[in-house]
Amino acid sequence: MPYSDLDFNLTDEQKSMRDMVRKFGAEVVRPAGVELDKLADPVDVIAEGSKLWDVFKTYRELGLHKTAFSKAFGGMAEDMDTMMGYVITEEMGYADAGLAISMGACSMPFAYCQMAPVPELQDLARQYVEDTEANLIGCWAITEPDHGSDWGLGGEDPKCAPSVRGVLKGDEYIINGQKAAWVSNGNIATHAVLHVGLDPSKGMMGQGIAICPLDLPGISRGKPLNKIGQRPLNQGEIFFEDVQLPKKYMIIPDYSLFMEARRAGGGQTPMSGMAVLFGGLAKAALDEGIAYARQRVQGGVPIIEHKNIKLKLFEMFMQVESARSFARRMYTFNAESGASSLLHAMAGKWISTETAFKVASEAIQIFGGNGLSKEYQIEKIFRDARAAMIEDGVNESLALGVADDL
Repeated sequence: MPYSDLDFNLTDEQKSMRDMVRKFGAEVVRPAGVELDKLADPVDVIAEGSKLWDVFKTYRELGLHKTAFSKAFGGMAEDMDTMMGYVITEEMGYADAGLAISMGACSMPFAYCQMAPVPELQDLARQYVEDTEANLIGCWAITEPDHGSDWGLGGEDPKCAPSVRGVLKGDEYIINGQKAAWVSNGNIATHAVLHVGLDPSKGMMGQGIAICPLDLPGISRGKPLNKIGQRPLNQGEIFFEDVQLPKKYMIIPDYSLFMEARRAGGGQTPMSGMAVLFGGLAKAALDEGIAYARQRVQGGVPIIEHKNIKLKLFEMFMQVESARSFARRMYTFNAESGASSLLHAMAGKWISTETAFKVASEAIQIFGGNGLSKEYQIEKIFRDARAAMIEDGVNESLALGVADDL
């Protein structure tokens, strides 16, 4: 990176964490991401011997999968602080956005297990922390063929209720329905955070959240999704046919109370992490543009000496630093204030993903024809950034879900 970063106040521990993740990103994550991106068949991405599994295993050998778990479960949450969480997420986004999302989704079900007063689920959290071979993999099973961005818009309208339904019979929920092809880690996960409709009359507020082992009878998977960007990130459908899930695994039976507690109690949302992660990807796009402008010669001089390129790079720099700064403020507030601003989290996701896409597009313009070639990393960054403007909720829909807070 040729320009100064404004992290002058990082502690030695925070710098050490940043440097460790940055090295992991440069030596393991990005090379694997480039290789996986070039595979024509997404089935090959998750095949035995794939570079994907090198990333999973190294991530766990470094202990990065433990950061969201308390010491009572063998984790290291008490040794983490807000800035450590920020630099890990940003550096992973800088290295490869798709793989960063995959690593994050891995821990979700098991992190929820810490909160459940169910011995089997608490044991599952401990098993995940101890797992350095990536035998336990999580996913966030929320999106459905009929429901994507409207998970945050439906409210209590019964016309907009989850399609995957759970009916309580004795000590079990009988679950039927389909999760869409956009479930991250959908084909490789062993467990899911499962959003399931329990009371259709309450619309989206009538859902519950369960921890669901994905080896239960009646569960099947679709093919891995073949998509334009973030190709190293496995995504795929999950089908439920008369699946019998123990009642005690429904750890959040009332979604409306859960959302009230989230708003009042502080903490991060998935959008908080997305804002930070794609601020990292935006920075990667900028750095690619600067590096190429320094070495590409036109008119007898490196093109970074051309005034139009200088101005373009400076505008890109301003956009990236603005997005990163907003993401940091929002992330810090949600972690430390005792409140949680969904308004700022959604804004951060929009700002960072739009910035990553725009800066990557401008970088391609600097590369010229070479920017369209798969030989250069910027082409992949551009595609990865474009996917981010839709995943985890289309930006405009997310904004409409919180705009009343204004």
